[in-house]
This record gives sequence, C-alpha cells and structure tokens, in this order.
Amino acid sequence: MTERKHLLIVYHTQSGNTGQLAQAVLRGAGQVAEVDAVLLRAFDAGTEDLLRCDGLLLGTPENFGYMSGALKDFFDRTYYPCEGKLTGLPYAVFVSAGNDGTGAVREIGRIANGYGWKQVAEALIVRKSITPQALTDAEELGEAMAAGLSMGVF
Repeated sequence: MTERKHLLIVYHTQSGNTGQLAQAVLRGAGQVAEVDAVLLRAFDAGTEDLLRCDGLLLGTPENFGYMSGALKDFFDRTYYPCEGKLTGLPYAVFVSAGNDGTGAVREIGRIANGYGWKQVAEALIVRKSITPQALTDAEELGEAMAAGLSMGVF
C-alpha cells in the first residue's frame, strides 16, 4: 500500500478574497483521493505542519506590493527549524491582488529559494474581484498539485 501524500495549504485573508481562493484550492485538491489536503491560516500553521507535508500551496493578498504580514510571519517562524530539511519541496502560489500581484510572487519566490523549495506551477494571480473563472482556476491549481503529488511527478 502506498503512503498517502500530504498537501499543506497555508493562506492569509483580510477581505475574504484570498480565503475564497483557498477554499477553491482545497476543493480542487479534494478531487484526488490519495492526497490528504490541510488548509490552515498562516498564523495557525507551524513547523510541524510544514515538515509533515509533501507539497505546499501558499495564498496571500497583495499588501503594498508584497505578501501579507501573516504569511511573512509563517516564514519567519518556520525557516530556521526547517532549514535544510525541505529541499526540493514542491510549491505553488496563489495571490489576490489589488494591483498586479507580481511583487508578492517575487518575494515569496525569494524566500522559497532560501528553503530550497521547487516551484511546480505558475503563480495564480487574481486581480481585483474574485470571479467564477478565478475560483475555477484555483480549483484547478489545487487539483493539479494534488494529482502531481499522487502520481509522484514532483
């Protein structure tokens, strides 16, 4: 019997937009029966959650051209305890952006490089309002990540 894979979805939301995307990502991941997906707010996620996962999806609003302070706090709390232990961890990002979202994606990428993680999907950036298409795109991201873990692609 194959060991189940664990997908961790860490997000922060202020207005609720990133939360809607996170729920859609979780729904998509739930389509893959062989993967256990866990959705945690950034302030609630910690080192044990990160060390247990086989893949990671990170969601944030764009705040002043940067990721949310809560997601940055998650990185600050987990970096040193996880240093050198998660090299090659597959990850992807979803952003709810009032502007263009690229600053948040860039800075998350810089931190992920420090962890040694491997980006496995293009960042999903949803600008302005959350549309039905944005929710579909988020579901597809979650399902693709879970399917990749299940099949051993990542």
